[in-house]
Amino acid sequence: MNTTRFSILIVDDTPANLRLLSGILAQRDYMVRPVTDGALALSAAQADPPDLIMLDIMMPNMSGYEVCEQLKADERTRDIPVIFISAKQEILDKVNAFSLGAVDYITKPFQAEEVLARVETHLSLCNLRKSLEEKNQQLSETLQRLKATQEQLIIREKMAALGHLIAGIAHEINTPLGAIQASIGNISNALNVSLQQLPKLFQQLSAEQQVTFFAFLQKALDNPVSLSSREARQARRMLKEELDAFKIPDAEAMAASLVNMGIYQDISPFLGLLQDEHHALIVQTAYYLVMQQNNSRNIMSAVERASKVVFALKKYAHYDESGQKIKADIVEGIEAVLTLYHNQLKKGITLNKVYTDIPQILCYPDELQQVWINVIHNAIRAMEGHGTLEIATGIAEIDHRPAVMVAITDSGHGIPAAIQSRIFEPFFTTKPAGEGSGLGLDIVRQIIERHQGKIDVTSCPGKTTFRISLPIEAEPGKIG
Repeated sequence: MNTTRFSILIVDDTPANLRLLSGILAQRDYMVRPVTDGALALSAAQADPPDLIMLDIMMPNMSGYEVCEQLKADERTRDIPVIFISAKQEILDKVNAFSLGAVDYITKPFQAEEVLARVETHLSLCNLRKSLEEKNQQLSETLQRLKATQEQLIIREKMAALGHLIAGIAHEINTPLGAIQASIGNISNALNVSLQQLPKLFQQLSAEQQVTFFAFLQKALDNPVSLSSREARQARRMLKEELDAFKIPDAEAMAASLVNMGIYQDISPFLGLLQDEHHALIVQTAYYLVMQQNNSRNIMSAVERASKVVFALKKYAHYDESGQKIKADIVEGIEAVLTLYHNQLKKGITLNKVYTDIPQILCYPDELQQVWINVIHNAIRAMEGHGTLEIATGIAEIDHRPAVMVAITDSGHGIPAAIQSRIFEPFFTTKPAGEGSGLGLDIVRQIIERHQGKIDVTSCPGKTTFRISLPIEAEPGKIG
């Protein structure tokens, strides 16, 4: 052991004892600092803390016990090991010394070899403790850096996934914007026509006919059309035959307008209007009024769709830096991701959702968003845009504790058995160079482990399932 770096403070009111101890310790090249009373010892230790203090008990003005008590109360000196050296040999004296924080007790008269052995032992222990503290500090700093790096990797993966989604998201926003723009134009045109036709129409209708007209209009407003193209064609054909039977002119065009307005069943209450000489003006005026409502509904639907996409995007891009778990709905997070992938899914993928009732759980929802998006993105890629994606939820167990389970299954080409055990390794990827970092599933694994959850995969050609289980934790302050 390299002793030249160790400084030892000796405190004893007897000069002979100071000289004896100083001589013994100097033989080992320790840096010895002798003082003769407690007050000087405290000043010396505070000004330049030694590596070890050898302290006599019986001293005038301030006993060794009092000195030790003040040393341990001072943040600057509390960690310095103290060895008591005293002629007092009673057990209670030794117990008192150790209770005050001393590391050893040597009784006088002492042997030089014993003193050196004990000093060397406690200096070695002190040195090891300091080394351990430094290592712990280094480990703490390393862990902080690793945590920061992990958070950066999650964010980078989020941004990379977002890059793949941008085109689809732009489409998801542009489509409702286009619908809104078209609907506004239709409303404006229909309003202008209605303003011109309504005064003219009411001049032609009797009071009784006006009542019937408003009933006709109300039925159209209460029955928004929700027919497929095939169903609409069939309804127009059947209605035309009915109108022909009542000898109503322009039956084909009239049937088309009525079906578009949602009036194609039981038209008997309105036969009087349809057989009136002004039937074309009556139906056209009602049609333009209904068009305004239908287009208003289109705008509301488009705004809702765009808002849903923006909300999902905002939810995905958000990152909670508080580091605290919060109670969240797992299905809500999955639905937000599916909203972002709506454009890719609707082109050729059948989406089956098998949701069962599961409780909210304490989790890091922003991180789980990354799990859902990575697994779903891989599933879409594995199916090459065509196939079936199934997302199921349920209740499971992790080490006999209740958990929620999410199973994501795709009908893609599968994961070869030879590499299934490696897919969660960092930097492992089967994607072409430049298309993947190999960190996606590694990050997924880390996030699941951070939740004390489990993830496993089963795969064969045509069916790959990622099964994720997350524990249902009790809320803080609650038991069970």
